[in-house]
Amino acid sequence: MGINLTDQDKLTLRTAAYGAITLMAAAGATTGSPHRIATQGSMALASATGPVGYVLAENSKIPNLNGDSVAEIADQVLPALTTAMSLLKKQDPAEADNFRGTVLVALEAAVRPKKGEPGPVMLEMVRKITGALDAA
Repeated sequence: MGINLTDQDKLTLRTAAYGAITLMAAAGATTGSPHRIATQGSMALASATGPVGYVLAENSKIPNLNGDSVAEIADQVLPALTTAMSLLKKQDPAEADNFRGTVLVALEAAVRPKKGEPGPVMLEMVRKITGALDAA
């Protein structure tokens, strides 16, 4: 089955994926390493393959990812994650699985600390993002 995404669909996918990393970086401010989190997560997203990989590789501005608080960013990103999964499931369930897996790998890369285990703030954000992915 082929996949046909509108420009708005592509923006939703990029908002969801890169927004998840933005949320992790904002939550990572509690650990003092938001730049490392953003870098590691973004590098993982850049390794995406298939149609999702092409969408995530597009170089375009993603509006509204710079909220004044984690709550504002979450209000934009969590619904985008659910919407992205819904639209991909309708067109190609395998590509929905690819997107979900790509985001989860990026989260894993983002939360991997230099030493020890991820803290409770980071783990809670991963839980919220995973919940949004699975809500579709």
